[in-house]
Amino acid sequence: MRESDSFYIINREEWKKLNNHTEISLSDQEVESLRSLNDQVSVKDVKEIYLPILQILHQYLKHYHKRQKEIKKILNRPESKEPYVIGIAGSVAVGKSTLARFLQTMMARAYPNKKVDLITTDGFLYPNEVLQERNLLNRKGFPESYDMHRLISFMGDVKSGRRNIKVPLYSHKLYNIVPDQFETIDQPDILIVEGINVLQLPANEKIFVSDFFDFSFYVDAEPDRIEKWYLERFGLLLQTAFKDPSNYYYPYAVGDRKEAFIMAKNVWRTINLKNLQEYILPTRFRADMIIHKTTDHFIDQLLLKKH
Repeated sequence: MRESDSFYIINREEWKKLNNHTEISLSDQEVESLRSLNDQVSVKDVKEIYLPILQILHQYLKHYHKRQKEIKKILNRPESKEPYVIGIAGSVAVGKSTLARFLQTMMARAYPNKKVDLITTDGFLYPNEVLQERNLLNRKGFPESYDMHRLISFMGDVKSGRRNIKVPLYSHKLYNIVPDQFETIDQPDILIVEGINVLQLPANEKIFVSDFFDFSFYVDAEPDRIEKWYLERFGLLLQTAFKDPSNYYYPYAVGDRKEAFIMAKNVWRTINLKNLQEYILPTRFRADMIIHKTTDHFIDQLLLKKH
């Protein structure tokens, strides 16, 4: 184990040795259903990477509940249900959704009496019609394309234990917010919040989304690798989009394939890479744990913040 000033730096060989007593297994079929398009995750990764992560989170959870109880006692406040909130940040196509789904499934098994919910901040993007009005369609994913006030209000409602909070639904197939459709978050014990913007510092808000987090992850990889994964995912999306004219990717799927990839490379360079370099990457060291990936989504190193 190497150390930096603020992080323990642990390579995969050392990390996998931390799993000495947690027994949660996922079948090949479950792993397949949880991983995102073109993300390479195996049963071996569950054992070597995710189970030790679960052990670390268990320690944080234990101390969180103990501290909450003691503070309420000192303040003479009644005990209330306050969720433990986990944030997951990183670039488009880096594997945030995979990490989020694996954590949700494994934590639900590790804590069968707890309710573990997952949301993505995509639901807090402004609808395309609003982005178009504001001339922001080409800035989708940048900080100004999100209704940050609504997202921060949502986080406050969750932490204060409000019931049946509605979250707008985003569809990657439509590439837009789904009109009049919501998912409901109702007093979870653990809430996982996944999105490129969750560690960012919004310009016009006094409170940050990350102020509500009890633990946060940043999924990290070199930009040229992420570009490769982004383009691979784009290709996989085209393979199914040609069957559905309502799919956002349909025109690219039925059109010239070479031109479609030229467009996708341009979107990566002018939007996603720019957003990564200017807004997402600078938040990396605000996370409690950095998960670093190399070729084919292979996790080779984990960094855990010293608290």
